[in-house]
Amino acid sequence: MIFYFSGCGNSRFIAKSISKALNERLLFIPEEERSGKFDYDLVEGESLGFVFPIYSWQTPRLVVEFVKKLRLVKKPTYVWMAVTCGDNGGYADRLFSQQLQESLGLMLNANYCFVMPNTYVNMAGMSVDKPELAQKKIEAAKAHLPEVIQNIKDCKQAAEMRRGIFPRFKTNVIGKNFYRWVSDEPFFSTDDCISCGKCVEVCPFHNITLEDGRPKWHGKCTTCNACYHYCPKHAIQYGKASKGKGQYHFPE
Repeated sequence: MIFYFSGCGNSRFIAKSISKALNERLLFIPEEERSGKFDYDLVEGESLGFVFPIYSWQTPRLVVEFVKKLRLVKKPTYVWMAVTCGDNGGYADRLFSQQLQESLGLMLNANYCFVMPNTYVNMAGMSVDKPELAQKKIEAAKAHLPEVIQNIKDCKQAAEMRRGIFPRFKTNVIGKNFYRWVSDEPFFSTDDCISCGKCVEVCPFHNITLEDGRPKWHGKCTTCNACYHYCPKHAIQYGKASKGKGQYHFPE
């Protein structure tokens, strides 16, 4: 069984690739949250996996909250996580491992890390990768997948998290305060908006509606930026922070 979250498609690609290769059930965390179902029955010998992007060197809050509610009828034989990040993940694996232990009494047996194209454009100095670098990251991730899939099949121990420099400070100081800055209030649409509703369609939280043909955000946002990146006219902006920056979503 694999639970995953993805906004712009990087983690969705990883999750679907592993799910297909292992013939494992794949469940999208926001949809499971909306269903209100938190009891899951693992079959004998089934592993438990989590796939998600790293947000500011931490596990996304929605993933943490889901794990707190999760209830398993049977304990998995092997527990793993696979994360995507633009560069490195700090100590995100340690925090997630602690959460699994506190909420479910489970030990994290393996963590896998895939460096994928950047999607965060909400702060000055942060933007998408140039197309050449984005493609290089994608090809490297695809090349790494067979090894990860085999390791999961074999229930191997693994620790692949890319720490980066000052990982403790990044995770425990910057990351800890990340959600103080998270807000959908700066999002707006320009006159290039064609009222196509793509932003409504791609929002994982059903947080956007069209009002008078323009998107309106309703406060339940984790700044995954799917609305920004999937807009066919680049009509969605995040205040002044995203001005002049490019778009990216996984090419599916």
